[in-house]
Amino acid sequence: MAQQPPRPVMVEPAHLTEFASARYFEKLSQQSQQQNQQQVDQHGPGGPSSAGAPFILPLRGLKTPAAEEAAHQPELKKKKRLGISFFHKPSLVVPSEPQEQTKPLVGEAYPRPSLPFDSLFLNLPTELQIQVIASLPLSDILNMRRWSRAFHAIITANEGPIARYHLDHQIPSYAKRLYPPPDPSSLSLHYVCGLWHRLHIAAKLSSFICEWVTKEIFLRTTETQRLEFAPQRERMRRRLIPLLFTIYHFFETYRARHIQFLQEHNGKGLLHTPYTLNPIEAEVMSMYDDRTLLQVHQVFPLVVASFCRRLRPPSYVGRVERTVRGYLKEKPADEIHVAALCIGGLRQVERFWEIKGYNCRRGEVDRWYNSIITTSRAPLMEVPQPTLKPRRGLMGLGRKKSSLTIREAAKASSGDVVNGTRESMESNLERRNSVIWSSSLSQGMPMGPLPQETLDLLVPDLPVLQQMWLTTAEALILERKIVERPADIKKNAQVMLDLIREDGIADEDEWWYGQGDSPSVRPPLDAIDEDPIED
Repeated sequence: MAQQPPRPVMVEPAHLTEFASARYFEKLSQQSQQQNQQQVDQHGPGGPSSAGAPFILPLRGLKTPAAEEAAHQPELKKKKRLGISFFHKPSLVVPSEPQEQTKPLVGEAYPRPSLPFDSLFLNLPTELQIQVIASLPLSDILNMRRWSRAFHAIITANEGPIARYHLDHQIPSYAKRLYPPPDPSSLSLHYVCGLWHRLHIAAKLSSFICEWVTKEIFLRTTETQRLEFAPQRERMRRRLIPLLFTIYHFFETYRARHIQFLQEHNGKGLLHTPYTLNPIEAEVMSMYDDRTLLQVHQVFPLVVASFCRRLRPPSYVGRVERTVRGYLKEKPADEIHVAALCIGGLRQVERFWEIKGYNCRRGEVDRWYNSIITTSRAPLMEVPQPTLKPRRGLMGLGRKKSSLTIREAAKASSGDVVNGTRESMESNLERRNSVIWSSSLSQGMPMGPLPQETLDLLVPDLPVLQQMWLTTAEALILERKIVERPADIKKNAQVMLDLIREDGIADEDEWWYGQGDSPSVRPPLDAIDEDPIED
């Protein structure tokens, strides 16, 4: 047979096979049908097929139907508000069959139901709970005791580890020297809270004294002068805190030793005992080392003078101006100052100091002093009860009993039942309070109020204000040979300059706070504005 010549290749025009033209889509569909037919011939009718797979054109900037619908949703809302509806331009994406919801991957976590903090915290191991609680500030720990019974029980049962953590990380060295910690088995929150109570009072009173010294002695009255003097004021406040803490310890220990002295001598106090040096003061001062005794002795006149000055009217006010301003009361007697220091301690001094207004402050001083001497010197008088006249009826007729009288009679008839219910309620309340008051904090704060019988013995036997501390301390300083002569003891002017000087801070920090203590126990040198300390 004669071989047929090859058929000529028909070249289609370019516009027929142009990209995205009608001929282009026809060619693609034919090619797809051929591929499907070949797969059917190879694998059979049940074989894999990609006929249902979506085909997406490689168009730049193409969006999915969900994204396109979300993008046009604000426009649709606007058009619906106007009452006009428009048709969307059809998408070039071939719609696919709905797919099943896929499961989260291995790395993804299922959302957990939210639980309250107390449930999550109580699910932790006990050791972790104690570590978390111990690292909190002491005020937060005391507030946690009031949240619930569970938190109260956790803190009460683990007072030892919590107190040991704060003792190691939050208590300065000078506080532990004056108040030695008890045996580790008996360490409790009462000991730590007592130390923080004394430290807070010393810090507050230090700020008050520095404010008074800045205004009255250094004469820094304007805002510009106070800002320039702020670094010196902060150094003075920082140096006064350990010294005031020592003075707090002196008055607290002096009161306890004085009461013990009165009990041992059958109520005969120091006024009936001949002595050269006050034996109680000498006993308390023997607890202090040479450096602490000398520094406290040099600052003690400043502390007493600032307190006495606080309870006096302004010195620049004359008699006429005092009457106009309403300063009718004079300064209190020296016995009141001594009673406030020896009986109330620095806590009572700080309470008087923070009262604003001279008249209010003097009134509170008189009220407090009368409260400690009322029973011993002026017994309370019985207030006579007024007699009620019997009511008579109109025209001789008796009055009808009120419903309140009938109810009271009914209650009296069923008194046994009420008393039984009341006794059961009281027993439940006592059982509940036994859980709350079983902790060590129920012992009270340091230098608490004294019973009236003790005050009757202690108030008449207090020392003289001018001889308190100064005479005994100076004699012990010379006896120990801390200084060679009394003239070597610094006076007020030199003490003020030493309190505000810039050098020597590192050496004093090492002495008062120790080398291994946490920086949190040291007052910051650059902290000029201090937050108020809550007791």
